[in-house]
Amino acid sequence: MSNIGHGALGGWRTRTTFVLAMSASAVGLGNLWRFSYLTGEHGGAPFVLTYVLCLFLIAVPVMVAELVVGSHGRGSPMAAIRWTSDRSLLSRKWMLLGLLACITGLLILSYYIVVAGWGLAYARYMHTGLLSAASAAVVGEQFESLLGNPAQQVYWQSLFLALTLLVVALGVRRGLGLLVWIAVPALIAMLGVLIRFGFEYGDIEATRDFLFSTKLMDFSAHSALVAMGHAFYSLGVGVGTGISYGAYAPARIPIGRSVMAVAVFDTMIALLVGLAIFPIVFANNMEPATGPGLMFVSLPYAFGNILQGELFGTLFFLLVVLAALGSSVAILEPIVGTLMQQARLGRLVATLLVGAVVWLLGLAVAVSFAPGGGVVWFANYNLFGILDRITADLLLPLVSLLTAVLVGWRLRPELLRLQLYRESDLFFSLWRFLLRYIAPLAIAALMLLAFLGVRA
Repeated sequence: MSNIGHGALGGWRTRTTFVLAMSASAVGLGNLWRFSYLTGEHGGAPFVLTYVLCLFLIAVPVMVAELVVGSHGRGSPMAAIRWTSDRSLLSRKWMLLGLLACITGLLILSYYIVVAGWGLAYARYMHTGLLSAASAAVVGEQFESLLGNPAQQVYWQSLFLALTLLVVALGVRRGLGLLVWIAVPALIAMLGVLIRFGFEYGDIEATRDFLFSTKLMDFSAHSALVAMGHAFYSLGVGVGTGISYGAYAPARIPIGRSVMAVAVFDTMIALLVGLAIFPIVFANNMEPATGPGLMFVSLPYAFGNILQGELFGTLFFLLVVLAALGSSVAILEPIVGTLMQQARLGRLVATLLVGAVVWLLGLAVAVSFAPGGGVVWFANYNLFGILDRITADLLLPLVSLLTAVLVGWRLRPELLRLQLYRESDLFFSLWRFLLRYIAPLAIAALMLLAFLGVRA
């Protein structure tokens, strides 16, 4: 063990900071470019209901399990898992689960910073009026031009990565804690302004019909699979964030209720994003889309062709960057904490070392988009697509499944109850049942379907 002892990485003083940090980590790019579109495409209300059920039956139990390990272990993923394994007389090989979570987070960051860099670039494009009154074809060509220019991509993703590294290097309180107190209120305020703009200048009727009508004929078994898959990834399980943030949380917080509050907040933000973006899309007579097609083609075209669109388009892409920052910091922190405790490094050195590895991986991703470097638009043979498939279909579910097995089946129940002492006996029993039986089966099903080529 390193000279950085049990619980020595730092911590937050209040439950509010902890909940804000968890909220900032959960509200990522998936909420901005995927959830609202999926809701409209898969039947509206039935999809949301299925998503919420899956969220609380699968993702919440696993996230609570991560927080329990972190709250008891008071360290980085590897250190916390070692501490809890020792208390339950288990093999220290379970520490490898923490290492696997950090590797998963490292791979995700390598392409996450690329997308965040695109967000910064488009905030600049909108601010300068580059896409003002541009046709859909011109907007599409602009995005293809960005993908084909590795130097420009690296410039923007380096700026974003530098901001992420600065926050993490400042520490748990001065960095992470201060960020979430600024980021979450700012995100809500920016979203409110964008919703008001959408109500004033967008097509509210079309948005209401798309998002909030009940269309049972559009809801199928595949829709349920999509809802389950999105619910599983929405809280950011599988990258060690829950363990690290649980280690930084005050000692006497209601972990279960806090996670449920974050899940509700995450869902509300995802729905509100739909109210912010789709009125503008429909007002320009464009078909709704998801992924990069929505974020970097449909929306820039829509904002560029509506009154005051450049201003509010700039605001939207700043919101994208802010949401990405909260998630990237949450993914980076467990890796830095692990290096600090396992390699006996200071926070600044550990942060710079991880940042260098992420930058190099991000460089490889950016180069793979260039002509001759791979297939663009997230094709499976592009490095971006390969990393996305590996992390989403294999590593994230595997880490989550092993976490459910460790906490649900191997750790002593009295140790778990001690960390959840502020929750009722009914909550504890239900959580443990879900963690032992429901979550592992659902995660295994997702992995099997991904293996068979059926993606959620």
